[in-house]
Amino acid sequence: MGAQGDDDEAGRTQPAQGYRWCLASVVLIVVTLACFARVGADCLWLVALGDRIREHGAVPDGIPFAAADTRGWPNAVVAAEVALSLTHSAGLPVLVLAQLVAAGGALVLLALGARADGATDVATARVLPLFALGSVAGLAIVRLQLFSLVPFAGLFWLLRSQHRRPTRGVLLLPLVVAVWTNLHGAVLLGVAVSGAYLLFSRLRTRPVETLAVGCATAVAVLATPEGLGTVSYYVGVATNEAARQHTGLWARLSPTAPFDVALVLAGVVLLWLAVRRGLPLWEWVVLAGLTVATIGAARNGIWLLMWTVAPAALGASRGPAARAGQQGRLAAVALACAAAGATAVVLPRSGALLGVDADVVGSLANAAGDKVVLAPEPLAEALAADGATLWVLDPIDAFDRSDQRAYLEFIDHDDPSGALSHVDVVIVDADGEAAERMADAPGFTITDRQGDWLLFERG
Repeated sequence: MGAQGDDDEAGRTQPAQGYRWCLASVVLIVVTLACFARVGADCLWLVALGDRIREHGAVPDGIPFAAADTRGWPNAVVAAEVALSLTHSAGLPVLVLAQLVAAGGALVLLALGARADGATDVATARVLPLFALGSVAGLAIVRLQLFSLVPFAGLFWLLRSQHRRPTRGVLLLPLVVAVWTNLHGAVLLGVAVSGAYLLFSRLRTRPVETLAVGCATAVAVLATPEGLGTVSYYVGVATNEAARQHTGLWARLSPTAPFDVALVLAGVVLLWLAVRRGLPLWEWVVLAGLTVATIGAARNGIWLLMWTVAPAALGASRGPAARAGQQGRLAAVALACAAAGATAVVLPRSGALLGVDADVVGSLANAAGDKVVLAPEPLAEALAADGATLWVLDPIDAFDRSDQRAYLEFIDHDDPSGALSHVDVVIVDADGEAAERMADAPGFTITDRQGDWLLFERG
């Protein structure tokens, strides 16, 4: 299969000029994402930390807005925290806009990479919505992984261009990783993908250069304020209780989760288009690795689908798939025009973007005062960004194992009993099982209700 892929690449013709259908596809996708954009968990805790860093001019020891002990936690993503804090200070809609810009930038890089690989304008324009459909959670929900969207898309383009024609452009790899490692832990997958290219494509022709670049890329992961402590940070992220239990952001693919179903359906089509034209050996290795990563945690599926865009677009540029694509061009433009007004309507609705009204968050934070609060995600992060003190919240790997388990029992099973001795205030969904359990909890009574949230306070 590797030989077939190499022969296929050697016989490629230059892609036709023009990017109008790619541009229409990107516009359609971005304005559609704007209709569904939300701020999710794994975001506002970074805002809260970034606010503290900017206020005091130093990185705090542990999580300053958490009551549980987090001293000594290695904080390797300070750059992401400060960047999100600055963005959030301009308003919640600007935070969502940053997500859309990152998504749009990744889509543009994917389109350029596919065209450079030999795919046609129309075929690329057809494949991008498939990718977006399967990756909608990663593209529309504001999380820390927004910092990996552009780096991954750029990395894929760089590696494929280097496979076609090896140059000293490969020296960009350590530089990209050195910046990326300060932003998001998915850099480790990026390093693994780079390693597959270096070992299975480049090593045999440029061994000394390849080994040097590989070592430099691996060392570049440590280019954070924590230095060697970066290793501890990533070990903690990979082995926290949520990852061990495959819950929350670490959940496996589920047939009952709409986003997961969309990911699988889009992935099947994209993979079929990608493999029908043959792949070089190193791309097979990458596909196998990203598939395993996706099986382990559904949130990694976006990187797998992103990897398939260029070969899928090339596969769709030939035969019946290419001819069928001609029929959908006008429809794509019409949909893009119809959706273009959605951004102006949706973005100003800052309260809806969080899923919890901003006024409700402020009221709950004021009601809690300086007391220790137990609250579910993403409300807990929103409260932290509003100045409240939480017992445990993201990043969950910063806390003791027993505290992690007790908090996950509350998050996943509506059981706050393991945390009650540590907190003064518990905030729960009025219609959830946790509300029923808190009604029977000794020493706690309802003192306030804001929207759909009940506030129980120790009497």
